[in-house]
Amino acid sequence: MSDVFPTCSKRWLTIIGIGEDGPAGLGEEAKMLIATAPAVFGGARHHALAASLISGEKLAWQSPFERSVDAVLERRGTPVVVLASGDPFLYGVGATLCRRVAAEEMRVIPAPSAFSLAASRLGWPQQDVTTISLHGRPLGLVRPYLHPGRRIIALTSDENGPGELAALLVAIGFGQSRLTVLEALGGARERQRHAVASDFDLTDIDPLNVCALEVTAGEGARILPFAAGLEDDLFEHDGQITKREIRAMTLSALAPRHGELLWDIGAGSGSVGIEWMLADPSLKAIAVEQSPERAARIARNATALGVPHLAVVEGSAPDALRGLPEPDAIFLGGGGSEPDVIDTAITALKRGGRLLANGVTLDMEAALIREHGKRGGSLTRIEISRAAPLGSMSGWRPAMPVTQWRWTKG
Repeated sequence: MSDVFPTCSKRWLTIIGIGEDGPAGLGEEAKMLIATAPAVFGGARHHALAASLISGEKLAWQSPFERSVDAVLERRGTPVVVLASGDPFLYGVGATLCRRVAAEEMRVIPAPSAFSLAASRLGWPQQDVTTISLHGRPLGLVRPYLHPGRRIIALTSDENGPGELAALLVAIGFGQSRLTVLEALGGARERQRHAVASDFDLTDIDPLNVCALEVTAGEGARILPFAAGLEDDLFEHDGQITKREIRAMTLSALAPRHGELLWDIGAGSGSVGIEWMLADPSLKAIAVEQSPERAARIARNATALGVPHLAVVEGSAPDALRGLPEPDAIFLGGGGSEPDVIDTAITALKRGGRLLANGVTLDMEAALIREHGKRGGSLTRIEISRAAPLGSMSGWRPAMPVTQWRWTKG
C-alpha cells in the first residue's frame, strides 16, 4: 500500500471523480486507489457505482455536510478516498474540501464533468457556452445570463428542475427558448429530449440531469444589459431609488473589484447593491434598510434580477452596522446626515476601501461638504435634465441635483 498512497504527511487524501459508467470509466490508478483504500467516503450513488472495487469501509455523507468534512479530517495522515461526481473541482466536493485541506495533501483524479459531457453530446464548443449550477440553488441565478442567442448549460437539482426552469423562462418573456434535457449522462440510462419552454411537457425525467438552453427573447422580454445603469422600471420601488444615470455614475465611482463586499446603507430599492453584484459573480453586498416594507422589496428585487444571495439587514444605521462583515466599499444612499453614520462607516471600512455618498437634501449635502473639507477625497455635483412635454412643445425638466463625495481610506 505504501506504493499506492504517499507518506501520511503528504498526499493522504485522494479525490476521485466517477461517472455513471462506474469502474468502466476509471483508469487503472483510480481503480487501485479505491480497491486498497481503508476508508471510502461518498454518496450512496457513488458507493453503488464503485461497489465492485471497494473493500474498505464505506462512509456515507452526513447532513449537514460539514460533519462529513470533519469526519474526513479526523483521518488526516491516513489513506482516505473520496468519491465525487465528474470533476470534483467544478461545483463539487473538491471545492469544499480544499478550504480545509492543502493541495499538497491531495491527489485528485477528475472525470469529465456533466457540463463537458453535455457540450460534447450537443456539439457545443464549451468555451462559447455559459455553465451554471442550479443544484440546490435558486433558479433565478440564471437570470443575468438570459440574452438572445446565448447557449447555457445548467445543472439542476432533481427531476422537477427542468420544468421549473421552463416555467421561469415563460414568466419573464423567454418562452420560445429551446431546452434540451440530458439525463444520466455517461451511463446506460443516458438520453436527451427537447422542448420549447412554453410547451414544456416532458415527464419521467431522471433526477440526474442537466438542461441546455438556447435562449430566445420574446416581445417584452426583460433583458439585463451588461452596462451599469439598468432601467428604473426593472426594479420594484416606491420612488426611493437611485435613478439610472446617477446609478451608472455611482457604480463607476464605487469601482467594484473581484471578491469585494459592499455595504449599501439606506438601500431603498436595493438597486445599487444589486447592480454591484451583477457586475461579477464573486461580488457580495449587504443592503441595510430601516423600513420593513422596503427591506422586503429589496429581497424581491434581488431574486427577480438574479442575485438572490444579496443579504438584507433590516434596521437603522449606525446600530444596524455593528457586527457586519468588514466592507471593501460602502455606499451611502440615505441616512448619511444622521449622527455618527458616516463616522461608523469610515471606522468599519477596510484600509484602502472606498466610501461613496450621494446627497440630494441640503442636510446631506452640508454633511458631505463638511466631510470633504475634513478628510479630502473628491466632491462632484451631478445635474441631469430630461426632455418632457411643455405645453404643445417640449423642454428640459431638471431632476434634483446630486452631490457625490468619494473618499478612499488610507
